[in-house]
Amino acid sequence: MITVTDLTKRYARTTAVDHISFSISKGDIVGFLGPNGAGKTTTMRMLTCFFPPTAGKATVAGFDVFEQSLEVRRRIGYLPEAPPLYLEMETIEYLRFVGRLKGLTGDRLEKRVDFVLERCAIADVKAKLLGKLSKGYRQRVGLAQAIIHNPDVLILDEPTAGLDPKQINETRDLIKSLAGDHTIILSTHILPEVEQTCERVIIINKGKLVATDSVHNLQARARGAESVLVEVGARTGEFAIPVVRARLEKITGVSRATLKEEFQNGAVFEVEASKGQLVRGDLARAIVESGWELNELRPAAMSLEEIFLQLTGTDAGAKSADTPPEEAPTPEAPEANA
Repeated sequence: MITVTDLTKRYARTTAVDHISFSISKGDIVGFLGPNGAGKTTTMRMLTCFFPPTAGKATVAGFDVFEQSLEVRRRIGYLPEAPPLYLEMETIEYLRFVGRLKGLTGDRLEKRVDFVLERCAIADVKAKLLGKLSKGYRQRVGLAQAIIHNPDVLILDEPTAGLDPKQINETRDLIKSLAGDHTIILSTHILPEVEQTCERVIIINKGKLVATDSVHNLQARARGAESVLVEVGARTGEFAIPVVRARLEKITGVSRATLKEEFQNGAVFEVEASKGQLVRGDLARAIVESGWELNELRPAAMSLEEIFLQLTGTDAGAKSADTPPEEAPTPEAPEANA
């Protein structure tokens, strides 16, 4: 559905995007990640035909973003970080306006307006001026305009910004429900949101692609060796943490046992194995033979935030002082996606 080959964007002496290549299949939800100034917004703007690439090629639904930009725009729904709203218009008036820009007319237009009002939970504000809406409602109206024409591809830049926890969960469920029929690129700084929503991630740093894979595969590659969480409890009597740790670290293939949580007559340890060693069976056997309770034994996966920091060497939520001007979010006019 989306194919990017050596895509590059230069501004004078600055290279915002540097020969990145990736592909996204139909129906996938992909998280597009990177520190501020990494080139995410520039890449999305090239895919949505706001910016022409300096070099390389990108196709969306089989159409070239440079040579066939109108065909690409017809097949894309775009929610920039600042929703493209006309604040003097009412919600329903605005959605009808955007729908007409995107080629909808008559009964089809009204059906799609009713659909997005209900789907994005904004029917209760359909008669209100957009300028009177809260940030959360404006964000949902922005999502409604992105999906009103039922596009093949959705590109969402911080779609849950300004929403409360209930609205965030509703938006996540909406995005998940759109997968399959739509290909979705989701850019966000909320990494747990990506873990819960996306099947794959693409990570860029300083304009270069540093990873593209499933979250599970990235976790396995980043960890490099087996690591498990084990909860051990005492059957009777005293429970000595140092004794348990020492026994776990004596197991062949175990490099380290770290106390993660302690409670009455029990504890949770993270046990790291040497590279290439599988120790779960020996761990379980040693705990039971030592007379302790084995309450839980499960893989200890790295979080996406840990992987992100490892690959980019940055604070995942930090604002970058040297963010290039092309990455600064600016409101986009709705006509650009018509």
